[in-house]
Amino acid sequence: MADHVRIGVLGAARIAPTAVIKPARTSSAAVVVAVAARSRDKARAFADRHGIGRIHDDYRALLDDPAVDAVYNPLPNGLHGRWTLEALAAGKHVLCEKPFTANAAEAAEVAEAASASGLVVMEAFHYRYHPLAQRMAAVVASGELGELRHVEAHVCFPLPVFSDIRYDFGLAGGAMMDAGSYSASIVRLLGGGEPEVRSARALLRTPDVDRAMKAEVVFPSGCTGTVHASMWSAGSLLRLSAKAVGTEGTMRVFNPLAPQAPHRLSVRANGNSRVERFTRRPTYAYQLDAFTSAVLHGTPFPTTPADAVANMALIDAVYRAAGLPVRRPTPA
Repeated sequence: MADHVRIGVLGAARIAPTAVIKPARTSSAAVVVAVAARSRDKARAFADRHGIGRIHDDYRALLDDPAVDAVYNPLPNGLHGRWTLEALAAGKHVLCEKPFTANAAEAAEVAEAASASGLVVMEAFHYRYHPLAQRMAAVVASGELGELRHVEAHVCFPLPVFSDIRYDFGLAGGAMMDAGSYSASIVRLLGGGEPEVRSARALLRTPDVDRAMKAEVVFPSGCTGTVHASMWSAGSLLRLSAKAVGTEGTMRVFNPLAPQAPHRLSVRANGNSRVERFTRRPTYAYQLDAFTSAVLHGTPFPTTPADAVANMALIDAVYRAAGLPVRRPTPA
């Protein structure tokens, strides 16, 4: 077995340097060897900027490259499913950006193909691989907070550039698909089980595209949850947080998504309180470690295709409850 994973990048996306290229520079188990973009000039400029040795004129050529073991798929949401399936058909492992696909039905199709292939397919919820996320889940599971009553997550940031692809319905855009995919994941991580959506309300950019979303959910245990997501809302311009409330105490987390920046986990329970902080090593470095370990050694990981199906099912249910259409894959 090879001692490192050779990664090709599908598209010259802005997230690719942070998510894969920079972490690979300090990894002994990963190397980024190729990039493909919509034009050779764009691929060449991206490769030169980031020190990538091989370029391809199109995505298909990268998938056919025998020097590539795995692909990183940061394409627009509506293309995630199609190109993950194409990568699997070409025998490549896949690290796919969130959201996994355009909707739950497409996610189930990809999950089935991943299972049949025996290849690693990981949804790139990088925060899940950091010790902070593991500690969040452990505090709730420990029973320290007592019986869990309510969980919530805010992922809100300002994106007033309305030409951005994240506002494009044809590319499966919307706040719930972007910021909301994180909020949904955090609420599911803390709440246990899969929740049912009770209500949802969207603030709209266009008739089909949400710029902000709030959803109320309930878990099988009776614990309630609130999902907050925004890319442009005067009421929540910037907020990154999580909370779990139990009968004996409360856990609050500031910046659960990127604890390489300032962050804090605080617990107040049974008359005591404390604050915990964690390593500033980037979430993306932990994620790349987990991906390469899964490819090279078969190490289990949490953001599996099955987990992605469940997260997409919650996102779909939120859209339906808000009276908006479920996103669709972008036509070929």
